[in-house]
Amino acid sequence: MTFKDKVIYQIYPKSYRDSNGDGIGDLAGIKEKLPYLHELGIDMIWLNPIYPSPQKDNGYDISNYIAIDPLFGTMEEFESLVAEAKSYQIEIMLDMVLNHVSIEHEWFQKALAGDPFYQDFFILRDEPTDWISKFGGNAWAPFGDNGKYYLHLYDKTQADLNWRNEAVQEELFKVVRFWMSKGVKGFRFDVINVIGKDEVLKNNSENQGKPEYTDKPITHTYLQRLNKETFGQDAEIITVGEMSSTTVENCILYTEPSRNELSMVFNFHHLKVDYENGDKWTTPPFDFEELKRLFHTWGEEMSGGNGWNALFLNNHDQPRALNRFVAVDAYRKQGAEMLATMIHLNRGTPYIYMGEEIGMIDPDFDSVADYVDIECLNAYQLLLEKGLSEKEAFRRIKAKSRDNSRTPMQWTAGENAGFTLGKPWLKVAESYGDINVEKELASPQSIFNYYQKLIRLRKQYPVISLGSYQAYQPEHPQVYSFLRQYEEKKVIVFTNFYGKETTISLPEEFLDSKILIDNYDGTIVERELKLKPYQAIALLKE
Repeated sequence: MTFKDKVIYQIYPKSYRDSNGDGIGDLAGIKEKLPYLHELGIDMIWLNPIYPSPQKDNGYDISNYIAIDPLFGTMEEFESLVAEAKSYQIEIMLDMVLNHVSIEHEWFQKALAGDPFYQDFFILRDEPTDWISKFGGNAWAPFGDNGKYYLHLYDKTQADLNWRNEAVQEELFKVVRFWMSKGVKGFRFDVINVIGKDEVLKNNSENQGKPEYTDKPITHTYLQRLNKETFGQDAEIITVGEMSSTTVENCILYTEPSRNELSMVFNFHHLKVDYENGDKWTTPPFDFEELKRLFHTWGEEMSGGNGWNALFLNNHDQPRALNRFVAVDAYRKQGAEMLATMIHLNRGTPYIYMGEEIGMIDPDFDSVADYVDIECLNAYQLLLEKGLSEKEAFRRIKAKSRDNSRTPMQWTAGENAGFTLGKPWLKVAESYGDINVEKELASPQSIFNYYQKLIRLRKQYPVISLGSYQAYQPEHPQVYSFLRQYEEKKVIVFTNFYGKETTISLPEEFLDSKILIDNYDGTIVERELKLKPYQAIALLKE
């Protein structure tokens, strides 16, 4: 299984499909929808964490790595999902959180009880540094009442593991091997580039401590060992590393095949182009110049260095891309197809986040009480403390809350969008009457149908799955465009990011090219190519 012609579909299990009426999505619900995913054409499902967890951080605080949380079902149901998915030529990717564990995990509990073997599983210090947690506040918390402190780069209930201890590495390798034995063929490694902390930890408050633990050379050593001891023994396994505050240079190293680290990487720089001065809880218009610059830089440099990107605009931690980048009221369909073209014809492996393929949008909640995500509820309080009015603070969390992407999947126009017969854990977005799978499948001109075409093109044309990347006319004020080349074949892709028409000059050699895909009918290929609002078109030169 090469990963370059594959398309991966992300499911937030809590919100996909509830099979037993408790209001929470589950494994049996995912299994029920495999025929739908097979029809879409995807190759692999990435599941957010499904392990036992106190759920302080949406399951990323794991209390047992080798079990299934009863919230989602049983191990037997997981095994059944893996087997049934394989019958549809679909594999399963699991989320591996190897930087930290829940403080309820038995390792931490044994450490607290005074076992020195397990105390060395964690990063304990008598004198904490001045580092700031990624979730705000001090990155150290008291370790029991013995005067020591433990490091938690994330929530205080998530204790960082000490990768410098080989016993820790061996335990984590066992976890990966356990899931391999269950038939899992993909692993997504959460915040994996922060596992390599410096041996001597120094104060660095002006940079929140990040240079002391981000992309350190030893991380590459750890990943090479993880590869060798686990997934590297199966050529079919696909891996992706989530990289926090990373660089192109490091991501080339993480993914260059001869280094035997990872298949591909996620980076998030392009999803901060609507942050004012790096602050998420602001709402400026997105910076198109910066978005283009980032895609061109990463596209060209990863191409030149033989690295590999995971391509995405949506996930469980982001508002819906349609609301961020498109005039969604007037151009939802065209905008959804334009953004999909940008991702699926690019160099890298495309990820589809559940509901993206039917053009789901942010909910229009009218009260703070409708939100459940702890990050946005905390942010709301902080915005009020800074002196913002309730109306303005609410407007900001409404635009940026992670709950925007976590509302239940919209299957039908029926009760609760066909997600559950019970009370959903999070309100269903009110758009489900108009935006749902049932309606999409009934229309030959649907967004879903367009996604199917894009997935087929990646499998049909090596120039899309394997070709190089080159920026085209990066200075155009309204169009993001790029060239792909493999052997003698070339593809040029144009995406108009605005709700007004524009023109762009076509390279001479593409004047007699064929249209691979176009989200409008009747486009004439000519030297000055006219692009309609949110138009996306790709031309093939054979």
